[in-house]
Amino acid sequence: MDVITAVQQRRAAKTFDPHHQMSAETKRTLLEHASLAPSAYNIQHWRVVDVQDPQLRAAIREQAWGQAQVTDASALFVLCADLEAWQEDPQRYWATSPQPVQDFLLPKLDEYYRGKPEIARDEAMRTLGIFGMTLMLLAQDLGYDSCPMDGFDFDAVAKLIHLPENHAIGYMIAVGKGTENAWERNRVDIQSLIKTDHF
Repeated sequence: MDVITAVQQRRAAKTFDPHHQMSAETKRTLLEHASLAPSAYNIQHWRVVDVQDPQLRAAIREQAWGQAQVTDASALFVLCADLEAWQEDPQRYWATSPQPVQDFLLPKLDEYYRGKPEIARDEAMRTLGIFGMTLMLLAQDLGYDSCPMDGFDFDAVAKLIHLPENHAIGYMIAVGKGTENAWERNRVDIQSLIKTDHF
């Protein structure tokens, strides 16, 4: 599938076939390719919780207003961000880069993030957004439907997945075989949303 077709066909599926099982190979392909998404300073802030335990899925569903996608989709990924990834063995992010590049970026990375938790969080969330969109388009290419989800109690789900203190949940993505046609797409005319040079 070409990218334009994947973008056109991707919709937020609300119902999934609860009996369909995604193969381990397909899941690995999905996640490995999603990890090629760009990230600030190549930090790869994403930490993905692949929720497989049916009881845990049911508990998360209770914290997500009973939304069936949580339990019925073939896969449920909780996309989390490591807010301190920038200082965790940072040289590994450019291990294959020329030495002058490494010598330049390492001090800049520290300068950019140290003592600036808001910037660290903003960058991590932007990265999660790019990662998630990449994952959903890949899912579409692989013949799956998806649904990004932020309608849940973030604190409760954080406890359920034992989220480390220096991490934050961005959102969840359910992936599976959709069982109903999506509602007709409604988009505001893009020209009304684009400004030239300034507002």
